[in-house]
Amino acid sequence: MSEETRPAQEYWDDRYRENGRLWSGMPSAALVREVHGLTPGSALELGCGEGADAVWLALTGWRVTAVDVSAVALERARVHAGERGVGERVDWQRHDLAESFPEGSYDLVCSLFLHSTVELPRERILRRAAAAVAPGGTLLVVGHAGWPRGVEHDHEDRPEVHFPTPAEVFASLELPEGAWDVRTDEEYERVRVLPDGREMHHLDNTLKLRRLPHAA
Repeated sequence: MSEETRPAQEYWDDRYRENGRLWSGMPSAALVREVHGLTPGSALELGCGEGADAVWLALTGWRVTAVDVSAVALERARVHAGERGVGERVDWQRHDLAESFPEGSYDLVCSLFLHSTVELPRERILRRAAAAVAPGGTLLVVGHAGWPRGVEHDHEDRPEVHFPTPAEVFASLELPEGAWDVRTDEEYERVRVLPDGREMHHLDNTLKLRRLPHAA
């Protein structure tokens, strides 16, 4: 089936309005795992949603720029950050990443589950993300490897979304040879328990790259 034809902000604002909370409010396990051991500095999160990952980064010492297309999600994220006492450590910015991108360079740039049934130039966005990593910094791309298992779905109603492998993500970044180190390249299964007690099995993947300090 075709992708959603509504503008991205309209689509995502509607999705958030239809749900009191769309996500769990807990940070991504992949983010927690992959950021462990990094020295906190400046971080950029693309597609921050209701702010759980950005707030966790702020709580662990990072200065965060957090971006989303949905004004509804960003307002929830601001409230969450304020409740956790880190409102001043996060700069919330609304961007349709197909059209605009935050300025500056960062010690950590992360894209966590940046998938959409609305048209999204994901490869171009991730190339801009790589360009925003400061020398010595880290690019973290976490994504789904397919639709979840364990919950009933009508397969005919699923939109056509391509879930790239880490190798496909790496190739699409078009990075200069010798300028980056691959730190994590893996696919794995995780289980998420839904509010009604059912289990949802996800097959996810992670690509973590470090930009070498001498890289231009």
